[in-house]
Amino acid sequence: MPTTNSPSAAWLTQEAFDRLTGELAQLSGPGRAEIVSKIEQARSEGDLKENGGYHAAKDEQGKIEARIRQLSELLRDAHVGESPADDGVVEQGMVVVASIAGDETTFLLGSREVGSDDMDVFSERSPLGMAIMGHKAGDKLNYVAPNGKTIDVEIIAAKPYQA
Repeated sequence: MPTTNSPSAAWLTQEAFDRLTGELAQLSGPGRAEIVSKIEQARSEGDLKENGGYHAAKDEQGKIEARIRQLSELLRDAHVGESPADDGVVEQGMVVVASIAGDETTFLLGSREVGSDDMDVFSERSPLGMAIMGHKAGDKLNYVAPNGKTIDVEIIAAKPYQA
């Protein structure tokens, strides 16, 4: 099982880690080869200044390389597999139900790469994430949002994320 290399490492389920590792392998191998082929093909068509296919392929290459860097960093530092204890204390990998400025919200505290499309995800490094870490159901607190406003939060529940 991979271990954490950083104190602020993202928590990932084993399933998310495996999926992202596969994506990284595909992008680093066949994905790179495919984009290099597209660039070479477009380059052979002549004048690069007015070659839309060439510029599109170069843009795609930039996006692929950025995603490779993002995945490499995420996977290198990830804390994988172990679900947090079901003790009601907010930490990475928990689904939190909280009243935020009077509105009840349910979200995953962790990496967007783990959460489903129908659940909000907040990073543990976000202002909200940093404020609620270590708190438990019933705790009332507040934090200062990036816009300078103080926001009241009440933790209602915290349970380990189940994929």
